[in-house]
Amino acid sequence: LGVGAESFARCLPRLRRRILRAAFVALDMEFTGLHSTSLQNNEPSLFDSPAERYVKARQSVQRFTLVQLGLAIFSKENSNKYVVHSYNFFLFPSTLGIRDVEFTFSASSIQFLSHYGFDFNKFLKDGIPYMNEVQEKILKQHLLAGTWKVCSTSCADRDVLKKAIDEVTSWITAAKEEDTMILQDLNDYHVLEVQLVLRQALENVWTEPLGDKKVMVKKVSPEQRQLLENSSYDHCQKKLILLSARGFTNLFQILVKAKKPLVGHNMLMDLMHLHDKFYRPLPESYEEFKRNIHNLFPVIIDTKTVTKSVQKKCLFPRVSSLLEVYAVLCSSNLNPKGPPCPVIALASGCSRYAEKKSPHEAGYDAFLCGSVLLMSAHLLLCRSTDGAVDTEPSFSQYLTVLAEHVNKVNFIRGGVSSINFSGEDAPCRHPPALVVHVRGWPGLTERQIYQEFKARCRFDVRRLSKNQFILLSNKHKHVRLVLRDYRHHPHLQVSVYRHWRHSPSVNCLLQISGIVALWSILAFALGGARSC
Repeated sequence: LGVGAESFARCLPRLRRRILRAAFVALDMEFTGLHSTSLQNNEPSLFDSPAERYVKARQSVQRFTLVQLGLAIFSKENSNKYVVHSYNFFLFPSTLGIRDVEFTFSASSIQFLSHYGFDFNKFLKDGIPYMNEVQEKILKQHLLAGTWKVCSTSCADRDVLKKAIDEVTSWITAAKEEDTMILQDLNDYHVLEVQLVLRQALENVWTEPLGDKKVMVKKVSPEQRQLLENSSYDHCQKKLILLSARGFTNLFQILVKAKKPLVGHNMLMDLMHLHDKFYRPLPESYEEFKRNIHNLFPVIIDTKTVTKSVQKKCLFPRVSSLLEVYAVLCSSNLNPKGPPCPVIALASGCSRYAEKKSPHEAGYDAFLCGSVLLMSAHLLLCRSTDGAVDTEPSFSQYLTVLAEHVNKVNFIRGGVSSINFSGEDAPCRHPPALVVHVRGWPGLTERQIYQEFKARCRFDVRRLSKNQFILLSNKHKHVRLVLRDYRHHPHLQVSVYRHWRHSPSVNCLLQISGIVALWSILAFALGGARSC
């Protein structure tokens, strides 16, 4: 189900009821970009600690924005069955406020979205507004001071506003007090923004929504206008303006209050955008970010970390994409002795996902994500009990078998395997690092070293000293291959990195210790000679 600004307000009460009844919710996001290439050394690297990666990702999250958020709400019925309501929310930053919002597009990301049929018109013209707490506080201040403005128009385009103003200004010159006119064919967000713009532009008009996409405009005296503005029946009260401007943030807060398990796939960037766009700007501190996310969502499950475990414990083919994992879990008889996996049924409004694959549509990927979680958890539960599982296992039983993966989010190519949002991050066991000693090849750069080894395998490169570089890989076979092939290279001597031998700081300390020891020996010898 695709949801834009026009229909969002009507959907919100129903969404709230479904989330409160849900066993868990799964999400996925599409962005205007992932990693900013305009920032130096911003590419993810195996050398990155979690804190270093966070700094890089934070810069990218601040430059890019969300275009679509998919939410799949999984509700358990009495039988061994989960019903899924899946939504695609098109999002666009709130334009109702004093400060305009700027964001960046990555050409490759736009091509990627276009290839998979993303509706850019829906994003631009009918995107649901949103704001974080800082932006909301600024808007509140301007609403109280009467200095707010519409920065630009996404939900109501400029032509609609101009047409409304032209109609009213043409009519009002000949109209008498208490005369009325009707503006028609306005969607939900037009209804609010047209009223706000008219009231700000003309002090002798009053507006009221009539329903059925209509707004009544009435000519009034300034005194009557003031009385009406202070009335409790005003449909453009400041709290309603704020509610409208917050848009999707209202749903985010429902999710936070519901405290349902939140499921995603490779979800670090998703969590960072959730924090930045709907909660607060990302803090500088990595640890503070972790604490904030854990407070917002105490139970997080990343299906990437779960499926890694399934691949190790079960005879599971090594596949990478979420769609491939889903296909394997659906088609393979990985657990022939145990009870059947729960039935996962799409609600009537989402049935096209059962008939047609829609990869990289956020609502579809959220549905895949939740389905992979249920099937993986069922498989792990059966394996842990040798098939002695209830015919209708509860979701709490699945959470118990998934306990080791809860709050551990996959960390792509870095110093840890996962980020632990409820504890310390455990270090990752990488293959040994290699050190390259360059001889007779002056001026070699990290980029040139990377290109040299790229043809054989992928290494991340970091300069160690003037003539030495460290190589890191996440595959043991690549390490063995390079050690073998470069054994007799005329210019590049490759060996396993030993900290005590190759670290510049250790070498410097040894040199200083040697000098101090030498001076001590000389002083002792000279002192002894004098005493003789």
